[in-house]
Amino acid sequence: MDKKILIVVDMQKDFIDGSLGSREAAAIVPEVRKKIEACEKAGYEIVFTLDTHGDDYLDTQEGRKLPVKHCIKGTDGWRLHEEFEHVQGKRFEKPAFGSVECGQYVAGGGYALAELVGLCTDICVISNAMVIKALAPELPVLVDGRCCAGVTPDSHKNALEAMKMCQIEVTGE
Repeated sequence: MDKKILIVVDMQKDFIDGSLGSREAAAIVPEVRKKIEACEKAGYEIVFTLDTHGDDYLDTQEGRKLPVKHCIKGTDGWRLHEEFEHVQGKRFEKPAFGSVECGQYVAGGGYALAELVGLCTDICVISNAMVIKALAPELPVLVDGRCCAGVTPDSHKNALEAMKMCQIEVTGE
């Protein structure tokens, strides 16, 4: 059987109902839950990325450009949303949009397919998809658009189109 992996990107409280939460992010929670359950049944490995910042966030480049404290390690907002906390799987803490560690893990894992879902389509989902594509150019990378939300609906659509141009398969638009 071919190994497959589902990367659940940043489904954390601050992005869903916390400091950077949105209706669109909250709306995908049930779809992401269904996707995880279906992938578990199909034998996929499930992993998570966690946007992870320190108390000095506002002094970082990102913090100066987005001066909203979020996903500060150890806070309630940093935790996975309660729908996902119990799901077993490796967690990759990342201080930036894309996780090089997760990308290397996927590239070296002998997978036949990598699928991504999560938040935000236009920042961290696209960044992680591109890291994986750069490190494993022959690996089919798929993004389920129904299980992603962007900062805005328009930026979500733009990110899906950009990923298609980079040979990332987009489903569920």
